[in-house]
Amino acid sequence: MKRRRGGRGRESESQCTQKTISLQTPLGTIQVSGCEAGVHTIRLLMDVAPAERNDQGHMSCEVIDDPAAVGAGPELLHCVDWLRDYFSDPRAARGPRLPQLHHPTLRGDSFSSQVLRTLLQEVRFGETVSYQHLAEMAGNPRAVRAVGGAMRRNPVPLLIPCHRVVPSSGGSGSYMGGRGNHLKVWLLAHERPGGEG
Repeated sequence: MKRRRGGRGRESESQCTQKTISLQTPLGTIQVSGCEAGVHTIRLLMDVAPAERNDQGHMSCEVIDDPAAVGAGPELLHCVDWLRDYFSDPRAARGPRLPQLHHPTLRGDSFSSQVLRTLLQEVRFGETVSYQHLAEMAGNPRAVRAVGGAMRRNPVPLLIPCHRVVPSSGGSGSYMGGRGNHLKVWLLAHERPGGEG
């Protein structure tokens, strides 16, 4: 069990008892952490190269930890199910509701929070948006650099699809500080209709 301490205005965060579940996915190991109220973080560990689809055209996503032993709450379990659907067939993950999110960055009223909420609500599977256009959608067309900062601080990649934000000049752009560019390319291909991860 981990207790997280928050700063000023984060009293509810400091009261969260977080659990973590690890999954083996086509992107390598992913760790999902959350409390009873919702998901706090998703970490992509980048421990293997992205996988190929199997003969049936599907990807596997297997839980490494026993969720019962971890004592995972319902939203964390729902996140695991959502990720399984996403990697098997991203179109299958469109229907079910997203897990509740409980990271303080996502509950605040900062511009970063607004950008992340806008991205979550407005940019769909198989779509991309430029940093410039996302700044406009979030209400501040001149805040392109701030949008980039919000993408770097996104606590729940995949659920909030920062991989769908690309430069206006073309190309896929940077992901995870440039270390995960190959993952961004894979994710964008995975979400395209008939796309190959």
